[in-house]
Amino acid sequence: RTINLDFRPYYQGEPTTVKRSLPWLLALALTLSSTWVYSQESKNLAPGFSTRAANSKLTVVPLDIELFTISAGGLVEPKADWTTAAQKHVRDALDARKEMLGARAADLVDADLDQLAEFHTLHRAVTSAILLHHVMGGPWKLATKNEQLDWSMGEAVKPLRDKSGADYALVIWIRDTYASPERKATMLAMALLRVPLFGGTQHGYASLVDLATGRIVWINVLDRLAGDLREAQPALETVEALLSGFPGIQ
Repeated sequence: RTINLDFRPYYQGEPTTVKRSLPWLLALALTLSSTWVYSQESKNLAPGFSTRAANSKLTVVPLDIELFTISAGGLVEPKADWTTAAQKHVRDALDARKEMLGARAADLVDADLDQLAEFHTLHRAVTSAILLHHVMGGPWKLATKNEQLDWSMGEAVKPLRDKSGADYALVIWIRDTYASPERKATMLAMALLRVPLFGGTQHGYASLVDLATGRIVWINVLDRLAGDLREAQPALETVEALLSGFPGIQ
């Protein structure tokens, strides 16, 4: 399954059907619908943010991607060759989206990561809080946030801003698992016994960080049973899903 840009399946039910013979109810429904759509679309955007300035620069932080295989017994094992291929496919997919991403500062390289340890550590902590309290919500929702994407990394972004000369940073994190042939055989055998076992899943997020303020101004999340980063074309689909609704330039 995919957590779409507007998070609609997780926060609202289907619109109520009203009788056409009651015009005032229809007008009320349209008003509520407009408010509903706006509130959902704003779930993945920080308050007051919608687009990037035309002359703004974007840097893509080194990709944090890992691929794993699932053994017959359910053990998850890293696959270095798959991970290397996936990183290349995702980079190529991003290069193919230059028009959408806009003018970019030079991408950072892996060698820069040591100098940006504080940024990465804090970003992971902040996005974990967003996923729990904002995306999942429910009993973990924070009343003080008023269901808004209102999180900041503060001055921890300064080293990245100084090094890249960029206005925004795009951070991509993906963990992809795939059922091994032995796992698939086990799943089939257990299915005959009506015991469900799960195969691979794809989890990831993309976030846009305002390097002037430290705010996380946009985030989109993938959480699904589909997707494949081991080949170029499926990887392109994953990137398109992950960057769905990415803030444009105006």
